[in-house]
Amino acid sequence: MAKKDTTAKTDTDASKGASKDASKGESANAQPTSDRQLVVHAQYVKDFSFENPNAPKVLTENLGQPDVEISVSVGAKLIGENQYEVVLNLGAKAVVAETPMFLVDLTYAGLVSPQGVTGDDINPLIMIEAPRLLFPFARALISDATRDGGFMPLNIQPVDFVAVYKHNLERQAAAAAEKPAN
Repeated sequence: MAKKDTTAKTDTDASKGASKDASKGESANAQPTSDRQLVVHAQYVKDFSFENPNAPKVLTENLGQPDVEISVSVGAKLIGENQYEVVLNLGAKAVVAETPMFLVDLTYAGLVSPQGVTGDDINPLIMIEAPRLLFPFARALISDATRDGGFMPLNIQPVDFVAVYKHNLERQAAAAAEKPAN
């Protein structure tokens, strides 16, 4: 299931404007102002768990509509010269009246290399665009697992990885503020 050497170009405000102008009948030959790319060398499942702790009871009795809690986290580490392992963790827990129906945890990763990016632009590219590329594959795995576990497929809505990135930055800043200065 590994997908090899995929390249994603990121949009810039200038290139978005160019595509809007092209849709109005103007020149479609406008060039984006940036050659930022993210090459995906491989993507893979690192860890995957599906639990159906109360089967067959939850499958045979009508317990009602479950409350589903979704968790999302993203991490990355430099593993080689200009190559990063980006890890997307997705978890879901479905509960009806304090009875767990299913629990699913997935750690899905990709090996990526940013190109045309320097300095402060690398971290947002790695932590926003890479998980955005990995997400559809991870979502499909979770959907298939819940369906194969006897439930309706869990279709996780698209995630705003910009908000996840900002939340992580705020959490890191708060943790740094709590540490005493030495």
